[in-house]
Amino acid sequence: MPAHEILGKWENFYVIVGSSAGALTGLQFVVMAIVADQPGRGGHKEIAAFGTPTVVHFMDVLLIGAIISAPWEELNHAAYVIGLFGLTGIIYSAIITRRAGRTERYQPVLEDWIFHVVLPFVAYILMLVAALTLTSFDTPSLFAIGAASLILLSVGVHNAWDTVTFLALDVSGQDQTSKSGSPTANQ
Repeated sequence: MPAHEILGKWENFYVIVGSSAGALTGLQFVVMAIVADQPGRGGHKEIAAFGTPTVVHFMDVLLIGAIISAPWEELNHAAYVIGLFGLTGIIYSAIITRRAGRTERYQPVLEDWIFHVVLPFVAYILMLVAALTLTSFDTPSLFAIGAASLILLSVGVHNAWDTVTFLALDVSGQDQTSKSGSPTANQ
């Protein structure tokens, strides 16, 4: 079966998921604007470790949707791009792990490590493995790429929500020590 027929079956999925990621990227900019108005909340290290990756994950979901929706002549061409994307994501996850460990104004808790490091790393590994097997096992590989996209979308939603709820509680006078893990909110 030609690549465009195989990948075309996923078009509606990626229209929904990619559009959601695009819209949520815009909302994350609003969150960051709110955070920026909070004096003494954190610094560049915290934003680089916890704020920027949320936007990157949303954009990655949008880009995966574009990659899958492109009119590929052969499935192996799409596999190369998705594989490169997965490899780049793994490297980026390693950089985020390092950044999270070097923050000064915020010490990550277990929930932060899971949602900012572990789950994105799993998603990008899944994407890379799926790319390596795409030409041999197209259906399971495409489901794995879809799952990776949903993981990244869910991670972004969690991290943005965590930031907003922390800000709402903190601004209303709640004790910061009762926070359950919201590094971006510390900016």
